[in-house]
Amino acid sequence: MLKYANPTHFLRLANAAVPWLAAVTAALFAAGLYMTFFTAPADYQQGETVRIMFIHVPAAWLSLMVYGAMTLAALGTLVWRHPLADAAQKTAAPIGAAFTFVCLVTGSLWGKPMWGTWWVWDARLTSELVLLLIYLGLVALWRTIEDPGKAARAAAILTLVGVVNIPVIKFSVDWWNTLHQPASVFRMGGSTIHPSMLWPLLVMALAASLLFLTLHLMAIRNEILRRRLRRLSILAAREGEAPRRAMEMFPGNAS
Repeated sequence: MLKYANPTHFLRLANAAVPWLAAVTAALFAAGLYMTFFTAPADYQQGETVRIMFIHVPAAWLSLMVYGAMTLAALGTLVWRHPLADAAQKTAAPIGAAFTFVCLVTGSLWGKPMWGTWWVWDARLTSELVLLLIYLGLVALWRTIEDPGKAARAAAILTLVGVVNIPVIKFSVDWWNTLHQPASVFRMGGSTIHPSMLWPLLVMALAASLLFLTLHLMAIRNEILRRRLRRLSILAAREGEAPRRAMEMFPGNAS
């Protein structure tokens, strides 16, 4: 697998994998949405609003998983100098921000009929909002620093600092008295969700995971090509600069 650290090998892998991943992702979303609206029953307390769960929960999971992937990429940048680590980190940040935004919006839509308000400064809600701000800060950092190497190191350090927020999000329901319920899918005693709701949720989570993988591969591929184009542009500019300077120094040679 180390050979895929080479950008050329990675491009070949991405070009071959993306069409298949996109097709499988679309099929899983179609199956998951069908199960969400036609096979999963309405909740006896929440009614039809429980269907928001099938979008909200996968988005919440992915908001954490994407940051975990970015943390590994940050280590690859600072420790192992992986040639694709900074590209993976840079391109994951906007996708993670999108999943976090969807999580917060759907949570607000779900919270209004359940809690009677669009927003409360609940421990998990607040820490998830902090996660969105960290994502947006990373995106801004990449755009602010022009030198790719310096931007990669600065973003990697900020990513590693921000990772302390991940366990806060995960265990906030255990550490504090929050409106959110404890874990009900992945827990020691087994899931507490009925299979009629659990299976659509897992299918939607898998679809969301493959969506991230597909978008991430596409984004890394585009970033590699963008950097190659940037290098070629710099080289072309340098090669064109030398004849121009020669003409300025020896104007009589121009004729």
